Amino acid sequence: MAIGIIDYGVGNLHSVKRKLHLLHADFKVVKNPTEIIGCEKIILPGVGHFGIAMQNIQSQNLAESLSHFALNEKKPILGICLGMQLMALHSVEGNTNGLGWIRTKIVKLDVQDPSNFKVPHIGWNSVCAENSKLLSDPKNEFYFVHSYHAEEPEEKVVQHRTIYEKEFISGFEKENIFGVQYHPEKSHNQGMEMLKRFLEL
Repeated sequence: MAIGIIDYGVGNLHSVKRKLHLLHADFKVVKNPTEIIGCEKIILPGVGHFGIAMQNIQSQNLAESLSHFALNEKKPILGICLGMQLMALHSVEGNTNGLGWIRTKIVKLDVQDPSNFKVPHIGWNSVCAENSKLLSDPKNEFYFVHSYHAEEPEEKVVQHRTIYEKEFISGFEKENIFGVQYHPEKSHNQGMEMLKRFLEL
């Protein structure tokens, strides 16, 4: 079963590849639409600027093929960190439209106590989710590195939630579309378990 890891110039591919190798997964790095053909699942990793990421996806002609994979073929796709944000309608970072698969907007983390809650949010934090296909336990610990997050989606989706001064959406699941703000590839055993569950979908 071929897993496609999308390389659009801003992703943290090494850690994802290493985790999939440990899970004995059959994977390949994808840089163009042709390489998506034959993939049964896709991982959309990412670290960086939303606007630049969407420019790269458009310049590599990946947007239409990714949307066809997710919305028409309805095969499992997992967005990690920036990869999750790209699934939204729009981001204030770069004032840029996303892929539009989830009806939500990406906004900057708003903290009232910056001495205790730094932005970017870096480190381990709890993730709570019910009825999740990705998380076996209702409460989990994952590693975060981000300055932006998704607003409450306009549609009914399974949500992952995290408190960093106040609660924010740290993941969503909509049929075959999965997005997580945290980094399972950097989250040791719980991250491995989450990726394993995605591979088994």
